[in-house]
Amino acid sequence: MSDLSAEFLIVAAGRGTRAGGGIPKQYRPLRGKPVLYHTISACLASDAITNLRVVIHPDDLTLYSDTVAPITDARLQPPVFGGDSRSDSVRRGLAACNGSHVLIHDGARPLLERAKIDALLEALHHKRAAFLAVLVVDALWRADSDVAQAPVSRDGLWRAQTPQAFRLRDIRAAHDATNDDLPDDVETARAFGLEVSIVEGSQTNIKITQPGDFALAEQLMGAEMDIRTGNGFDVHKFGPGDHVTLNGVTIPHDQGLVGHSDADVAMHTLTDAIFGALAEGDIGQWFPPSEPEWKGAASDIFLRKAVERTAARGFTITHMDCTIICEEPKIGPHTTAMRQKLAEITGIDVDRISVKATTTEQLGFAGRKEGIAAQATATLVKL
Repeated sequence: MSDLSAEFLIVAAGRGTRAGGGIPKQYRPLRGKPVLYHTISACLASDAITNLRVVIHPDDLTLYSDTVAPITDARLQPPVFGGDSRSDSVRRGLAACNGSHVLIHDGARPLLERAKIDALLEALHHKRAAFLAVLVVDALWRADSDVAQAPVSRDGLWRAQTPQAFRLRDIRAAHDATNDDLPDDVETARAFGLEVSIVEGSQTNIKITQPGDFALAEQLMGAEMDIRTGNGFDVHKFGPGDHVTLNGVTIPHDQGLVGHSDADVAMHTLTDAIFGALAEGDIGQWFPPSEPEWKGAASDIFLRKAVERTAARGFTITHMDCTIICEEPKIGPHTTAMRQKLAEITGIDVDRISVKATTTEQLGFAGRKEGIAAQATATLVKL
């Protein structure tokens, strides 16, 4: 890994009409999140990136704000509004940068690998500019309409990709020196006289352009999914009170549950299941019962923290399953309200949340009506 750092500039001000869908392609959903969300997340995967800026169309500010709302990385800077052409948009983005090196990337390339970022930065140790590209391996033909006319040699031909990496002062000067709207920044740099080196790219670093590219991107992302499952288990005994709180729902009962917080045993298990999937400890480590501030605290605070950590790590909660174990009170009449409450807290669809109950056939502490136990499973996916 290179010890050189750089800024990222993502160009996402285009209209993307060839991809269809009614909105610019960078905001269309891909695996449940906008394309641009995946692109930004991929760029921020490298610790060598100091800041990231996105150039957007002024009309897309609401779409952009919704896209980046789950991203908590402080390196993501406010967006820059683009201009009338791609070159003008890049020029405006470069004006906002202040580092020594910059990587310029297409907003519609969501499958960038961290290793390719590192390879570009390593190249900048020795070169003034570099870009990702892959060798042309298919036969090439010149055609008249849809009729083949003559073969074209593919020797020495490469397909350009992004990011394209430069010293900031060089690429700024190159853009300032030309008024032409050139198709990419390598051409702008070469027109200015800069030598640009090729770094081998990846066949999976596709640019979403046509409608069929979304299906291809989903297939490629499917091979890279990180799927995790976490388990939770908790017990609280009965004590004085006139109700119990389970998954945020108050249920009248002739006893309450004893605990440092609100003793919501069901929500505690779900929180632990999420922390377990993230391998980030348990609820007691995040909210120690020895600390007075958590005395009587509502357990949704704990669950919201687990959801926040999930988003910060780039995961999505795809399913939660909670089983409540007790003789009393009766849980069945309240499971729908519990699922709705959990959906409200976590932001996932209610049909991805299961809450059910069972007894121990009067065996053990639950069977003796001494308390309530719960167990839960949570499934997390990183695309």
